Amino acid sequence: MIYPEFRHDLISGSWVLIAPKRALRPHELKVQKRQERRKETCPFESPYEENILISQYGEGDAWRVAAIENKYPAVVHEWRAMKNRKSPLYECVAGAGHHEIVITRSHTMNFSALAPRAAEEVFLMFQDRYRALMKEKEIAYISIFQNWGASAGASIAHPHFQILAVPIIPSVVAHALSSATSYFKTHRRCVHEAVLAHELKEKRRIVFRDREAVSFAPYVSLKPYELHVYPVLHNAYFEEAKPKELRGMVGALQESLRRMKRSLKDPDYNFFIHTAPVRDKRRHSHYHWHIEIAPKMKIDAGFELGTGIEINSVDPDEAARLLSRATPPHSGTPGR
Repeated sequence: MIYPEFRHDLISGSWVLIAPKRALRPHELKVQKRQERRKETCPFESPYEENILISQYGEGDAWRVAAIENKYPAVVHEWRAMKNRKSPLYECVAGAGHHEIVITRSHTMNFSALAPRAAEEVFLMFQDRYRALMKEKEIAYISIFQNWGASAGASIAHPHFQILAVPIIPSVVAHALSSATSYFKTHRRCVHEAVLAHELKEKRRIVFRDREAVSFAPYVSLKPYELHVYPVLHNAYFEEAKPKELRGMVGALQESLRRMKRSLKDPDYNFFIHTAPVRDKRRHSHYHWHIEIAPKMKIDAGFELGTGIEINSVDPDEAARLLSRATPPHSGTPGR
């Protein structure tokens, strides 16, 4: 294979990205513990020297947040050279798109440890890049996430985040959109708002809340100590979040991660933004953008892989109780 491809499985309905160039990624963390971060050999110490710079906040060497091209992209920006293919059994969409990395200045200070304004600037960069990438007519969905730690998929220790803009709607997202649409047609209400209202009423699984955002352990938690972070007011689109809403979400995300770090002994984790697709905005207006945090506390085994049914050994009520009691410095109002 010369180019990456999105391959559609006729049986499961899932999309899989075959990206052979990803095998060229460095594997720093496979031979080096997270605590042993070598700043002198880090490729993210300067966004200019070893990378193609896309955007940055701060002038020259005084940069604070930067967006760069991924040197080992899962998708490549070569629309004209790549073609879609379809047969009676398989559908193959060209793996074209954009794969960018957002990096912060500090080599050791992860997202939860950033000053509030510095953390907010990370999300402002996300929004800037999202708005720029969505202008390309071929882009259908934009995924923004952080892998923290080797078991979560991070291959470089320097705190960083990734943005993938792709020409398909991922299967998980498509399923969530379909469920949200079905609920809205029946109840004329956003399903996420219904869940959020229920959680706020029960208060059993709330970990953190303030006027702008809520963090809670979902009743149907796929992973141990999984948390979801929602803006209080309805908004389907991350890129349309106003400064106050974005600031509240950033604060709730930092607070949630700090509580995990304190209670769960600093686990590796993934967090990712779920938002409605970039097209057909009226069609998806009943969706509700949010952030999901999945600490790496278990490894899927035969039953999970064979059935798609997760086994979660931690009661979400107990998870919320533990995390709500963990009150780091400068925290807001915990759920009780």
